[in-house]
Amino acid sequence: MNTNKTWEELRELKLQGMASRYSAILEQPLHQQPEAHTMVAMLTEAESEQRVQQRTQMYLKLAKLRYSAHVEQVNCKPERGLTSEQLIRLSDCSFIEKSENVLITGATGCGKSYLACALGRQACVKGHKVLYYPINRFIEQLALARLDGSYLKWLNQIARVKLLILDDFGLQPLSHDIKMALLQILEDRYASGSTIITAQMPVGNWHDYINDPSLADAICDRLTANAHRINLEGASLRKIKNS
Repeated sequence: MNTNKTWEELRELKLQGMASRYSAILEQPLHQQPEAHTMVAMLTEAESEQRVQQRTQMYLKLAKLRYSAHVEQVNCKPERGLTSEQLIRLSDCSFIEKSENVLITGATGCGKSYLACALGRQACVKGHKVLYYPINRFIEQLALARLDGSYLKWLNQIARVKLLILDDFGLQPLSHDIKMALLQILEDRYASGSTIITAQMPVGNWHDYINDPSLADAICDRLTANAHRINLEGASLRKIKNS
């Protein structure tokens, strides 16, 4: 058997995971190399793992998350308003499969954005497409899309992702166009996608912030009707880190 030819053919077929695992097997002493059926299983597993890693990296690149955050590094304490049990339930991403939202509130520096990005990364690992927008960039992207004629294409792109993250909601006034766009996005995503919102202001104040009774009712209803609420408390993590 020409093992070098086999390895080259695996690479030519772009089966990089198989090629790498096959090369590692060939480096083992002959008596330690697995039997044929075991080798096939090992090569198949390696290729599957390789493709999952590639998909995850592609989804992370497209998501443009603010932080390279991991759920294992999230600070979970009951006094912070987030228990380990809550984080574990969210980390399995079943909330995405159920099209449930996550509303994260708390003072500046308490870890809202980090938690949102950690859940976003976990979603990418689980095979879900994610888009992350700080609210200021969301507003800028909306204005640009209207100017260059890509507005409908942009709305369709957002509608297709399984998880949308809007960070720092409430920091800027919302024009009527932004409110209408937000309502359209939430309507398109209702029962088909999940949205994570982070905000300094409590959820109960969002209606007044939107400042349009009919639009506020519609937007808040779509966000809160089927949502997990997390209110992070405690001192700023930035101050703790820098002290």
